[in-house]
Amino acid sequence: MTENNRNLFPGEPPEAPEMAPHSAAPAAAEPPAQAAGEPVPVRAQRPVPEDLRVPWDWLDLLLFLLFAAGATLVFGALLALGLALFRVTPAQMQRAPGLTSLLNVGAQVVLDLCLLGYLAVQMRARFRSPFWRTIGWRPLETRTGSRFMAYLNLVFGGLLLGMITSVAEAAFPPKHPLPIQTFLQDPRTALLFMLTAVAIAPLVEETLFRGYLYPVIARSFGVGAAVVVTGLLFGLLHSIQLWGGWWQIALLVLVGIVFTLARALTRTVLASYILHLSYNSLQVIALLIGTHGLRQMPPLR
Repeated sequence: MTENNRNLFPGEPPEAPEMAPHSAAPAAAEPPAQAAGEPVPVRAQRPVPEDLRVPWDWLDLLLFLLFAAGATLVFGALLALGLALFRVTPAQMQRAPGLTSLLNVGAQVVLDLCLLGYLAVQMRARFRSPFWRTIGWRPLETRTGSRFMAYLNLVFGGLLLGMITSVAEAAFPPKHPLPIQTFLQDPRTALLFMLTAVAIAPLVEETLFRGYLYPVIARSFGVGAAVVVTGLLFGLLHSIQLWGGWWQIALLVLVGIVFTLARALTRTVLASYILHLSYNSLQVIALLIGTHGLRQMPPLR
């Protein structure tokens, strides 16, 4: 009798065939093989924050720089032409440094307003967007506390930053007169310079650096790099007025980084503007006190 039919007696059920033992846990299912030519799935990118979603890019920044350079040349030529029409010679300008400084401050004000106008036209005509909100001017959002207290903290922050900077500048004064001091030899020029520092410079510079430049850099290289680079460029822009005062230039770079950091944390240019306005206001108040109301202008040393 063979092995296969030895249990097949009448009245007895056949034995169940032996089954292969099962493993303790079922084997994990393998993912299906990817078909040839099928695109490889790409990891989803992190969404860009709203304050960095701007319609301009590096090409627009380049066009803006070209416009600024061209406008500077045009204003210089118009100023030289105006002096020639009034028969003002270079020798007369050297004998009247107050007039030269006054013209320089006035030309800078006109240039700043033209740059601001260029951006406004670009936002409205090319991007069909509201100017101030698109460029980053939004109300300050607070999760806890009142918005008024947040604004007040920014004001005190700017004043504190100004005091710290003034103490640091006094610790390492420049060895030679700085170019900015030529604006403070004539009361008229000093007054126009102070009005510009409070009414125009914070508005224009924050719009240009923290509103127009910062989002493009942050979108390309990250927020951290954008904070440092924007602050560095802000300080270097003012290096012409502080040339020779390397410590003063370094401090202004740090100030620019603080302004940009406030813009990055709050996601609005309004925060850095309040810091900037408070910072400049403290410098103006200190100058008014030090000159007894512009009656005793500091001499060049």
